[in-house]
Amino acid sequence: MLAQLLDFKPDGDSSTPLYLQLANKLANGIHNGYWQPDEALPSERMLAETLEISRVTARKAIEMLCERGLLTRKHGSGTYITPKLEQPLSRLTNFSEELRQRGFMPGSQWLSRDTGVASPEEILSLGLSPHAVVSRLKRLRTADNVVMAIESTTIPNQYLSNPKLVTDSLYGYLELNNVAPTRALQHIRAVSATAEQAKLIGLKQGTAMLLITRVGYLASGAAVELTHSYCRSDYYDFVVELFR
Repeated sequence: MLAQLLDFKPDGDSSTPLYLQLANKLANGIHNGYWQPDEALPSERMLAETLEISRVTARKAIEMLCERGLLTRKHGSGTYITPKLEQPLSRLTNFSEELRQRGFMPGSQWLSRDTGVASPEEILSLGLSPHAVVSRLKRLRTADNVVMAIESTTIPNQYLSNPKLVTDSLYGYLELNNVAPTRALQHIRAVSATAEQAKLIGLKQGTAMLLITRVGYLASGAAVELTHSYCRSDYYDFVVELFR
């Protein structure tokens, strides 16, 4: 390991600051699979001694990669490679399915489950009549007990009259009742975490997040689901395969 770390040694003759060189070299190593997700990065002291740099240089490089989301500090334990959840955009799957396929343990923490009169956005997105009743479910989605996203879903009352009947998988419940979406449209955009979102997900206010808005449709063409997911940008990658 020590001999291999020498590949990341900054060039003292370069005009580029040493910490920036080290950060870029470590980032390339992470992207190339030199370390595995959740594997511990060598300590600041080990990097400094092996690469013959100061601990301040090592610390600044690590802090930069933490800000980029490539590394995660765990208090009292060390610095680890941040696991990424790659989600293909060409297949309709639910959160739990994607996590299990990639070896993560999915989980949820319910924030609210209630019913109410549809909002103008819900009426428009779901093709509802004014004053229609809907079920709303809001929860934190976790992977290996790490909060990955804040998810809010609206289902028309005719497909889900009591949201508390959903205990784990929403799509599992809809499938059991033969009202699961067969296709969906998703829109993805970058947003900044609000104070409430930052507190819920454990980030700083203003941190970049990905907002995924999905409308799911039945085979008949009727809209059955409106979901807003605020995802951690440091954990999520979306993959699209293109052909020519």
